[in-house]
Amino acid sequence: MEKVKEIVEFIVIIIVVFLVKQFIVTPIRVNQSSMNNTLYDKDIMILDKISYRFTDIKRFDIVVIDKDSEYLIKRVIGLPGETVVYEDNKLYINNILVSENFLHKYTSDYTLEEKIPDGYYFVLGDNRPDSVDSRLIGLIKKEEIIGKTKLVIFPFNHFGIKK
Repeated sequence: MEKVKEIVEFIVIIIVVFLVKQFIVTPIRVNQSSMNNTLYDKDIMILDKISYRFTDIKRFDIVVIDKDSEYLIKRVIGLPGETVVYEDNKLYINNILVSENFLHKYTSDYTLEEKIPDGYYFVLGDNRPDSVDSRLIGLIKKEEIIGKTKLVIFPFNHFGIKK
């Protein structure tokens, strides 16, 4: 009887770990240089899959996108209903200058030709000259955003919350 109890406890633990990983948080690996100097290739982060069920996606959140079965890590720049313009490395949202309080490389002049429709987002990598982002692949559907991330857990010299 004691053995059966141990087996049941073990199975419950396995199920709980699976459910947490599937629906709440899971590790994710950075597989690109498009977020340098905030994140680096091969950094391992914690992906929060549940927050956006209770809160809105915010400007400058770092998100993980499932684009054609490839995971991309980008920063949200434009929200639904907004216009986006970069001029002289400065961001203008709805013609108002918005300060970007994080490290990013030079952003070439760019104008999003349309207002962002409901349910879509404009995303960029922080390594702007070397990023496949909304300038190339277009706006991102809300359904393609699987969660947000900001905690690097490995390597230890990169450990911490990224802004």
